[in-house]
Amino acid sequence: MSEQDNLTPETQPEEPQEQEVAPQEEALEEEQQGKGKRKKKEKPTKEQRRKRTIRGLVITAIVVSCIIVLFGILAIVNVTGVSALTKQAQAFAQVDYAGAQLTPDRDADGLWYFETDREFKVMQLTDVHIGAGFASQKKDAWAMNAVATMITQEKPDLVIVTGDIAYPVPFQAGTFNNLNATKIFANMMEKLGVYWTFGFGNHDTEAYSMYTREDICDYYAESRFKYCLFQANGANENREDFGFGNHMIKIKNTQGLTTQVLSIFDSHSYTDGDAFGALWKYDNIHQSQIDWYKEGIADINAANKAIDPICEPVKNLAFFHIPLREYRKSWAAVRTWCENNKSDINWLSDYANAYPENPVAINEDLKFVYGVMGESDKSKNGERTWGVYCGVPDATLYPVVDGVEQDGVFFTTGLANGMQGIFCGHDHYNNFSIEYKGMRLTYGMSIDYLAYPGIWKEKVQRGCTVITVNPDGSFNNEPKNYYEDYTVTQKH
Repeated sequence: MSEQDNLTPETQPEEPQEQEVAPQEEALEEEQQGKGKRKKKEKPTKEQRRKRTIRGLVITAIVVSCIIVLFGILAIVNVTGVSALTKQAQAFAQVDYAGAQLTPDRDADGLWYFETDREFKVMQLTDVHIGAGFASQKKDAWAMNAVATMITQEKPDLVIVTGDIAYPVPFQAGTFNNLNATKIFANMMEKLGVYWTFGFGNHDTEAYSMYTREDICDYYAESRFKYCLFQANGANENREDFGFGNHMIKIKNTQGLTTQVLSIFDSHSYTDGDAFGALWKYDNIHQSQIDWYKEGIADINAANKAIDPICEPVKNLAFFHIPLREYRKSWAAVRTWCENNKSDINWLSDYANAYPENPVAINEDLKFVYGVMGESDKSKNGERTWGVYCGVPDATLYPVVDGVEQDGVFFTTGLANGMQGIFCGHDHYNNFSIEYKGMRLTYGMSIDYLAYPGIWKEKVQRGCTVITVNPDGSFNNEPKNYYEDYTVTQKH
């Protein structure tokens, strides 16, 4: 008997068994095997790479083609819209002045002038905001109708537009082309046969617009419109500082004396690195423009003295887009006065409208003439706006004494040189007029149907400002509402 035979079942060695693998380990093993397989995956062949490249190019070509087609469709729609608006501009009837329209002429100094011994009527329009794109055609047509209606009924001797004729903001207008809006408006004014001019606003030429201020100036120079009195400044000026289109228009009596000067300024756009206006950092009238104004008024006074040695300094008015900081200071004083006297600003406005010959004295420097502030009163760039979106602080233009900002150089220079009033735009819901230190600061009523969301539904702020210049050079101004004063029943 062998040794193995003597072993009992309990003592016999166990036969080797297959090791049981846990499910988790099995899954891990399969994953590792899979990785191995992926690593060993064969590279695509040259033919496969070629097919993939072709497929990618085809997809790219389709996408690019779709974009081109889309832009082509938009371009066609824009061209069609511009054509329709141009036809509308050409359809307006010429204003009938019944033979009494004044015709301007150029003086020896190259400035336009009107000669008359009667009252001279100026109409201020502002913020027309013609988009001239596929998205704004209907609202553009409304804006044009408003302008034509008021001019036709008022028959002004001169129309001055204080900026923002164009509004080339693509997500609202549907175009970057700001020249189309310029063309449409200029041709409408030519068809109406009314003498007019303008100052640039911040939206007329945005950083992303197709055309610059210089391009727009060139367009007017080349077009040689009969009724447009706009003048671009000389090529030797530092245009970045001086701006474009600063010019003067004179009103003379039949003795040859200039009784009133209308000065139009480029108030620029944005400053302090805010190229697109997203930070609300608006610019101011620059020192070079102030010097130009002062020299121009001095020359006119000298010419008057040559005719009449004892004549008074010439009176003058200023027109531009962005309000001075004095507008904000004045309105803040009005609001504070109302709060201190427990008076409602609407009551003050109603009272002033009822008694326009008696402006309400707020303090020794300030009188409330008429109007309201409809803009939002919030803080921007560390300052309370009081609803007035003026230029940013600039110590060279607005000196600071003992921590208090003083009146600006433009304002004080104007006061010293016979400036009686300033007319601006920019803030579409503001239309007040305030007399500060003898200078009348006025917001023109806006036209805008497009720029402010929902403004096309509003009516109280839409209209024009009529300025009557008397034979002695004094003036008065009043707001005219498009709907109430011109009995327009058009519904939008």
